[in-house]
Amino acid sequence: MSAAHQIIRGRLLSFSDEPMGPDELDKYEYIEDGALVCEAGKIIWTGAWNDLPEKFSNEDFTDHRPHLIVPGFIDCHIHFPQLQVVGSYAGSLLEWLNTYTFVEEQRYSDVALAEAMASRFLDQLAAHGTTTAVAFGSVHKTSCDALLVEAEKRDMRMIAGKVMMDRNAPEALLDTAQSGYDDTKALLEYWTGKERCEVAITPRFALTSTEAQMEASGTLVREYPNALMQTHLSENHDEISTVMALYPKCKDYTDVYDTYGLLTDKALFGHTIHVSEREAARLAETGAVAVFCPTSNLFLGSGSYDHARLSAAGMRHAIATDIGGGTSWSMLRTLDEGYKIQNCLGYRYHPLRSFYQATLGNARAINHADKIGTLDVGTEADFIVLNVNATPAMALRAERIENLSEELFVLQTMGDDRAVEATYIAGNKTK
Repeated sequence: MSAAHQIIRGRLLSFSDEPMGPDELDKYEYIEDGALVCEAGKIIWTGAWNDLPEKFSNEDFTDHRPHLIVPGFIDCHIHFPQLQVVGSYAGSLLEWLNTYTFVEEQRYSDVALAEAMASRFLDQLAAHGTTTAVAFGSVHKTSCDALLVEAEKRDMRMIAGKVMMDRNAPEALLDTAQSGYDDTKALLEYWTGKERCEVAITPRFALTSTEAQMEASGTLVREYPNALMQTHLSENHDEISTVMALYPKCKDYTDVYDTYGLLTDKALFGHTIHVSEREAARLAETGAVAVFCPTSNLFLGSGSYDHARLSAAGMRHAIATDIGGGTSWSMLRTLDEGYKIQNCLGYRYHPLRSFYQATLGNARAINHADKIGTLDVGTEADFIVLNVNATPAMALRAERIENLSEELFVLQTMGDDRAVEATYIAGNKTK
């Protein structure tokens, strides 16, 4: 086999836009017997197996038939230091933060621990079919560096930010407006322009930042207009009332971020559940992204994300696990819980839309659709192989599957990491 090429055979599914259902054939491509040719971490050819160019015909290939090959999943909101507090018993967001999360995140001042956990964190992502994530670090600059260094070793596309918070947290987790700015700027200066690693400006949320720190965050957004900004918005009613007490001059929670220049088309707002019509309209106007975190919203009793209402307002969307408030690393489990929430709100959501959102939709949310999220020629060779017969229960159900939509729905409803037969990152098989 040529060392230069990786040839993968299987059923291919990729998207060019968001399909409302199976009849919108111009928005997705499904090839029953297809092939991908990868070279130097990129996809250089894709199409039907019978159309494989002759120059590749004598090379060895990996045959994943009858499994389904899709772009790697993208997780748009996840917390690196929380991988060991998943499933911690609590009744609400603020109780969970104070009882478990803030305690755990103090450990990440230890460089050796952060480095060890970075490896385990990325192992879990790959095992569950996630090839790119947008991650919160701890308040310690070294936590962000540790994660990005490990991702760089694996040639894995990763976006991470050092959390900025200078109040309403334990003393050991507080930075200052100046040190938060300086540390984030240093990270941005070092990592900007690296091949597959980036830094996100990351004020944790308005509750844990003073006005001075919010101003510093806005300064960073202006100084680095191509960087993502990630934070939290309107996850919990107690959170909202506390924020409004801290910022009484602002119209509402969204206006806090708007006041300091954080509403842009590079902004990712985790949760965005309890927003008014005014807030939704303003978020839509600025191109900001609402990130749906269904397993976390259910686990912490935060509320139901109303996708239809926010879509009607013109908002952009993403979906994410929100480990460790979220209860599963699996985007398949995340899609399943998201479907259930929308169904409870009386809103049908087709599985083709789910898989679009977890791939190209999330790539668009982080402004990387030219790099990841599809199987298009010229994009990075991040893709996964899904097996609908992965467990006995799935195999039993799969005997009656009649079409692609049914297969996707079974994968989404019954699947987890066991359904991920293989994960390829930059063309290299990691699982």
